[in-house]
Amino acid sequence: MNAIAPTSEERAEKLQGLGCKRKRVEDIRFVQGKGNYVDDLKLPGTLYGDLVRSPHAHARIKSIDVSEAMKVPGVLAVLTAKELKPLALHYMPTLAGDVQAVLAEEKVLFQNQEVAFVVAETREAAADAVDLVEVVYEALPVVIDPFKAMAPDAPVLREDIKDKTDGAHGKRKHYNHIFTWEMGDRGATDAAFERAEVTIKELISYQRVHPSPLETCQCVASFDKIRGELTVWGTFQAPHVIRTVASLISKIPEHKIHVISPDIGGGFGNKVGAYPGYICAIVASIVTGKPVKWVEDRIENLSSTSFARDYHMTTEIAARRDGKVTGLRVHVLADHGAFDACADPSKWPAGFFNIVTGSYDFPVAHCEVDGVYTNKAPGGVAYRCSFRVTEAAYCIERAMDILAQKLGMDPAELRMKNLIRREQFPYQSALGWEYDSGDYHAAMQKAMDSVGYPKLRAEQKAKQEAFKRGETRELMGVGVAFFTEIVGAGPSKNCDILGIAMFDSAEIRIHPTGSVIARLGTKSQGQGHETTYAQIIASELGLPADDITVEEGNTDTAPYGLGTYGSRSTPVSGAATAMAARKIKAKAQMIAAHLLEVHDDDLEWDVDRFRVKGAPERFKTMKELAWAAYNSVPKGMEMGLEAVNYYDPPNMTYPFGAYICVADVDVDTGATRIRSFYALDDCGTRINPMIIEGQVHGGLTEAFGIAMGQEIRYDESGNVLTASFMDYFLPTAVETPKWTTDWTTTPSPHHPIGAKGVGESPNVGGVPCFANAINDAFAFLGSTHIAMPHDHWRTWTVAERLGLHAA
Repeated sequence: MNAIAPTSEERAEKLQGLGCKRKRVEDIRFVQGKGNYVDDLKLPGTLYGDLVRSPHAHARIKSIDVSEAMKVPGVLAVLTAKELKPLALHYMPTLAGDVQAVLAEEKVLFQNQEVAFVVAETREAAADAVDLVEVVYEALPVVIDPFKAMAPDAPVLREDIKDKTDGAHGKRKHYNHIFTWEMGDRGATDAAFERAEVTIKELISYQRVHPSPLETCQCVASFDKIRGELTVWGTFQAPHVIRTVASLISKIPEHKIHVISPDIGGGFGNKVGAYPGYICAIVASIVTGKPVKWVEDRIENLSSTSFARDYHMTTEIAARRDGKVTGLRVHVLADHGAFDACADPSKWPAGFFNIVTGSYDFPVAHCEVDGVYTNKAPGGVAYRCSFRVTEAAYCIERAMDILAQKLGMDPAELRMKNLIRREQFPYQSALGWEYDSGDYHAAMQKAMDSVGYPKLRAEQKAKQEAFKRGETRELMGVGVAFFTEIVGAGPSKNCDILGIAMFDSAEIRIHPTGSVIARLGTKSQGQGHETTYAQIIASELGLPADDITVEEGNTDTAPYGLGTYGSRSTPVSGAATAMAARKIKAKAQMIAAHLLEVHDDDLEWDVDRFRVKGAPERFKTMKELAWAAYNSVPKGMEMGLEAVNYYDPPNMTYPFGAYICVADVDVDTGATRIRSFYALDDCGTRINPMIIEGQVHGGLTEAFGIAMGQEIRYDESGNVLTASFMDYFLPTAVETPKWTTDWTTTPSPHHPIGAKGVGESPNVGGVPCFANAINDAFAFLGSTHIAMPHDHWRTWTVAERLGLHAA
């Protein structure tokens, strides 16, 4: 008896393609401790580098004496700016068009700034020698408050550019000013405010925080003097960009530089840019002719590598009395620290902050951002967000709650009144973006129905009455947030890094037996790329995902790409993967037509094969075509089955979500309990629901940390007060709430598979949702806005300020 042929559905399920909850193939090595990280690399003769760092936030360097350090057994060299300057390596270019000191020359500008680099045969010797480098400092006045940075009597921070009137983005207003950037129609927005029936204005600050990945920044540099070639292994989110920057700085030809990113223990934006430790390790390897390893410790990571946020947003909304918004006006003071090393596309000094209109139909808007220098560590990375989108989302979502409070409206009702309608897509925002697709009202309604929103508000009202009667000392807050993110940077028409367009790439090669290797220009730091890219290829080419190997992170083998950050992997590299697969499929169709002796147009695709239209029993599977591609191609066709695609997206993608949080606050202790958190995300086509779930859980946990305690704090002298996990809040399983996740699906119309990206959405939407819950708890007592972070002490002080504690 002949076996029954599997159906199309059964064959599709076997592929484990799009929509399948395929287990992460990466986890096989990770859970067994078999990951391959930078510090696992053991090269013969490896030397170790360690940095001498400044104890001062602002000081003049009077002298550096390395003589005692050089006496430590095993120490081979101590590099300072004096050694780097003749090589023009004492400064390096930043992604933001500024320059940053590799090793401080005349001044230090933030605590723990790099001053000297010790090279030794062991880590212990290097650490001992660091303590023996004698640096004489002359302390200078410190500027920590960005609001004081441009005062007439403020100390000059960047003496190297104090007389420059032009910056990377136009005229400078002050010697501590970096740029002014604005978008929108100022005149029309001012007119809307003059006509407005209701307005609100609030300073909404998003504190300085840090991505704090599990693995710190580190590298191994190895220079081959015979071949004149440099190989660098490192924790790089964008290996190709690091290679280009290394070539520009060192003048080594780019084809003689090999950059490799092995497994990376988290990035979250922290590992996008170049750090002085990388440059010093490279120089030390060139000088010594041996591999040099640099691994930073946690204090160095928290205090000196790229921070995030530190945005101070004066926000105004104009509206009618019925709640319809008529205008938005925002001015931002952005604290960039000692150097402008923000990891933003070149033309966007404030990133994509002009998504600040959010999910709402503002007819007019204007935003202006002023960047300033202070005596803090440089940076400004997209900590699990796309280029200042989290700041923008927090800004507009807090402002909408403040407006609702002033109008006496429910926050969800105000949002429903102003959300962009489905029929308005593609939607042109007042600040220049074209949102691709969405059904915001359906998502918001689903969220409200899922949590029983009217019952929550009734319960809250009852608790407020009980609180007034003295029957409880606990307040209940219901936080609502609806966000639109902008990801998939990006289109070459408006996105580049150092002049390189922000495309991305994929190379797919099918072997004769039907197995596949795919190499991509992105680099996973835990997102599950090896799993999801294979699923895209499986659905496109009809080959099982288990037969597909995905490689990233090696500039010798991967096509040039701009890396992984800003949720750009699926929107850009995922699209490149699909397009490369379709090139292969087109060639395979011609081979199938040749073998089946029909015209190309007489074939149709069926899951994993091409079959003759009207004669489905005549077909060639993709596996059969892979073999034929190496022996039976049509006359004049090249052998093989492979393709490369460089994808330049026509537009960004715009994932969105509706979040609702319920929090209980004890006014006597300030302790906050997150009772429930519901997160609905729309990321377009869902590639792997299980991986999406993991990404949402991780992003919400980071959002919880930011909203409820994280802050890089400084005293007036510029000392970092939160340079270890003893002081910097990192949520554990004990503190982290339970998450309820949900979704709607609105595919992107311009993406090859309709995907939008999801990895950063929960951080973007989660932070304002937590903050709105805390603020909502106190709102009925007359409180308008409580600044983050909402740790127990600060929440207690809010209750104290409102007179809720006994005398």
